[in-house]
Amino acid sequence: RIQPHEATASTPSQSFKDCQDQPRLDGPSSQHYPPTLPIPMTTCMHVPFSTASSHRGLSAAVRGCSHVGGKAVRQVAARSPFLQGPSPVRGSCLTLSPPVRQFQSAHRPRTRAPRDVTRACGIIGVSTQESDANLEIYEGLLMLQHRGQDSAGIVTTDRTRFHEHKGNGLVKDVFDSQDVLGKLTGSTGLGHVRYPTAGSSSVQEAQPFFVNSPLGIYLIHNGNLTNTDALRTLLNSSTSFFNRCMRTSSDSEVLLNVLADEIHRAHQRCLLEDACDPNRKKLDLVAEAVAATMKLIQGAYSCIALINGVGLLAFRDPHGIRPLVLGRRVGRRGEEWCVASEDCAFGPIGYERVRDVAPGEMILIDDGGNLVSRQCTPLVPATPCIFEYIYLARPDSVLNGISVYNFQLGLGTRLAASIRARGWDIDLVCPVPDGSRPAAIQISAELGLPYREGLVKNRYVGRTFIMPSQRLREVSVRRKLNAMPAVFQGKSVLLVDDSIVRGTTMRQIVDMVRRAGAARVYLASASPPVRYPNVYGVDMPNRGEFVAHTLSEEQVCGVLAADGLVYQSVEDLVGVGRELNPAIQAFDDSCFTGRYVTGDINETYMRNLEEAGRGK
Repeated sequence: RIQPHEATASTPSQSFKDCQDQPRLDGPSSQHYPPTLPIPMTTCMHVPFSTASSHRGLSAAVRGCSHVGGKAVRQVAARSPFLQGPSPVRGSCLTLSPPVRQFQSAHRPRTRAPRDVTRACGIIGVSTQESDANLEIYEGLLMLQHRGQDSAGIVTTDRTRFHEHKGNGLVKDVFDSQDVLGKLTGSTGLGHVRYPTAGSSSVQEAQPFFVNSPLGIYLIHNGNLTNTDALRTLLNSSTSFFNRCMRTSSDSEVLLNVLADEIHRAHQRCLLEDACDPNRKKLDLVAEAVAATMKLIQGAYSCIALINGVGLLAFRDPHGIRPLVLGRRVGRRGEEWCVASEDCAFGPIGYERVRDVAPGEMILIDDGGNLVSRQCTPLVPATPCIFEYIYLARPDSVLNGISVYNFQLGLGTRLAASIRARGWDIDLVCPVPDGSRPAAIQISAELGLPYREGLVKNRYVGRTFIMPSQRLREVSVRRKLNAMPAVFQGKSVLLVDDSIVRGTTMRQIVDMVRRAGAARVYLASASPPVRYPNVYGVDMPNRGEFVAHTLSEEQVCGVLAADGLVYQSVEDLVGVGRELNPAIQAFDDSCFTGRYVTGDINETYMRNLEEAGRGK
């Protein structure tokens, strides 16, 4: 039963006044429980532990009442079959008996901001012959900063020991002095930038990860494994040579331990062979281990590892979902190598693009700068993530033989034809900064319309933290963007964005442009409707949070309060990629179609993923 509760001297609950004094916050969970009931005055509520634990939604409200606020509690109470009595009342907090407080402490929900799309990680590895690699890795990470802003890490080796530094924040803040970089000595090393994820904001989750046995291995990873739970079970069972204990919930640490375990297995098999060469090269053992690892792990992974006494190792999943590019330069002592998520990292540090690392390929660069390549799985055409070209990668990168900039221009060309067919009366084309500029420029050229920069972006806002109410979230958007009446006054405007995900930001932008005087506001999305999560290393909302998940184009247009909306078609999207690289006939377009190239994603996996994303 849930009812107004009057605190007495015999109860451990807060007083009524204390409850009223609590600020009422509408946090992330409140969006799932919109208010529909008449609301009496604020009061306190007492919730028995047995009731809280028997209903998932109420449990979430109880364990995070100061975050979700009364709206969530009120609506859950209204829907719950476990609650009886008078109509529930709005409460600014819940008063909890001691057992409930214990429950709340043990299950505090993860705090995360409402998200549209968070970028993937960025990785880089450098093997030089003449100088320390620290500055080159640092410069490379700056060029990959767009792929992750949550944390950064670098490790180097001078052939005798490893030198590591990592922390939360931007690259320039984590490595904020010459003294920090100066301690990272050695001619070989690797670096990582990470995007924010639920439950992983501690520096302990920052990469690179390390295992001491066998050999001593550091690893960095871009992507996401889809069978992490099964791999954890394997590593903690008797089928593993070591029952490996991991410190984090990261799938990257799981991947590292699988690789380390397979290197140990390969060495043990060699020792058991009658004709085993005691001087057998470590290279062969590592290649055997990588091939075995690829048979065990599923999902998307581009990895770089630093192995003591062996060298720099790089490998890519058999589907080639996440990018990995090889660069080279010639120094006075021989060839020097760089491997990175994007080749935009090569230019500032003097490397030239050689090629993409092939799907299922392993590359190993020894301490002498000698490069060896092994194909660990049958070579098949890559099925790269098409969202890389729309949103994730920099326009000056070339991934899988496709220029990101040319791809975005191609999106503009194809989208312009669809816009022309609508017959809209448009005065000007305006991009939503920053990723939609190439497409907007091409649309402007194709339609013969003026191109205008009417939305000014504030680049000094910094990181946006959790906004506890809708009003504050709207303020956050308006801090980042400002519409210019000088551009929009009395005009019929076509706004171009690279994608429309949740729709909340776009709705505010449409309102902003109207307030700046626009007569009509039309929308063009350079990508198709985003309806499904990308499970291969891009942090996206849950399915129910996508504005287009169950709505038609016309319905989405109404939600966004626009005068018209046009999406890129999936056929045109894939057609642009095929046109630029005919060798690639298929892409991972799962966030638009729900078709996952690894073939192991089912409804159970999706439900578990969404539960984890909500912190349950």
